[in-house]
Amino acid sequence: MKKLSVLSILIAAVSLTFSQVSLAACGEIVLGSAISLTGKYATNGIHAKNGYEYAIQKIKENGGVKIDGKCYNFKVIYYDDESKGDRGATLAERLISQDKVSFMLGPYSSGMTKAIAPVTEKYQIPMVEAEGASRSLFNKGYKYLFAVLSTSEQYLASAVALAAEMAEKSGKKASSVKVAIAVENDPFSLDIRAGVSEDAAKFGMKVVIDEKLPRDLSDMSAILTKVKLLKPDLLIVSGHSKGAATAVRQMEEQNIKVPMIAITHCEAADVTGKFGDAANDILCSTQWAETLAYKDPMFGSAAEYEMGFKKAFSEYKDKKVPYQTAQATAAVYVYKDAFERAGSMDKEKVRNALSATDMMTFYGGIKFSAAGNNIAKPMVLRQIQNGKYNVVAPSAFASHKLNWPRK
Repeated sequence: MKKLSVLSILIAAVSLTFSQVSLAACGEIVLGSAISLTGKYATNGIHAKNGYEYAIQKIKENGGVKIDGKCYNFKVIYYDDESKGDRGATLAERLISQDKVSFMLGPYSSGMTKAIAPVTEKYQIPMVEAEGASRSLFNKGYKYLFAVLSTSEQYLASAVALAAEMAEKSGKKASSVKVAIAVENDPFSLDIRAGVSEDAAKFGMKVVIDEKLPRDLSDMSAILTKVKLLKPDLLIVSGHSKGAATAVRQMEEQNIKVPMIAITHCEAADVTGKFGDAANDILCSTQWAETLAYKDPMFGSAAEYEMGFKKAFSEYKDKKVPYQTAQATAAVYVYKDAFERAGSMDKEKVRNALSATDMMTFYGGIKFSAAGNNIAKPMVLRQIQNGKYNVVAPSAFASHKLNWPRK
């Protein structure tokens, strides 16, 4: 018995040694990211960074990236771009020229991506990004830019169709709907404005307010005064997380009553946590929801992804995991898939593998057009109902009935 015990201990020790050697033998693939950890985009920049890090850890736990019979783990060099485009471009240069990074993860926001993309393109560095949705990014002929998310003109355009549907159900014409638009003066929000304006025109709707939010996104009271006066049927607001918080707070303060209100970045702004019932019945665009029927072998279902992420990042345990985090994780997962299909760490081979991506993930389908945008995943609208985010459009994905008009 003693001999068996000693033998068991020796076998266990040898197994542990081999396990440690095997783990230590994994190489490293270094990615770079200039991302907003301070400044006006910091909230979502941190969400994105956490999404990157969760993917990196999950991939490591599952044996890493397999290339030519060897394993590799991802590591990211981060620099804080302070939410400033010129600094982001400078940091991208530093990552490529000084840190010798050959593969990039995107920054947060369309504006920051727009600042960095010319740099990565100049050096022919592949960049998989998850947070820059502006369609203007994908008409420049870039060959090294790949985005896992849906483009921005799709974000709130579906709210226009929903408003038309509600008008017709109440016995009115879709063309009777009056639309108010208030957006940040940045590429992402201007594309949202364009998408909403184009769809409103298709229905013959009148845009009665078309305003830019103040630069610091801290006060939209003047715009809301116009809303009270002109009584639109649909109010569209896009100003990232800070703009969303300002909109919900000031609509409550000014007692704004609009039948349908649609806003971007509701979750990132934590409008339910900060403003309670004041956020009820607001429509929120989302790239992803944990209730959607997406799944993959690495992260499981959308619901399982949310559970796993909350376990890894306890600060999210009492709130929804924002889609910015999920899509950041998806970006790293896309890199894993591309490296393994390329069978190489040569940046041109990886770039070519990225362009041929066609995969299903917990975040949804990912397939890149020739321009680099994802053409395999739709946007959805969720409505805040008693503090919960419920999918109400499009109808094929709806889990709940729309509350309309908003009280």
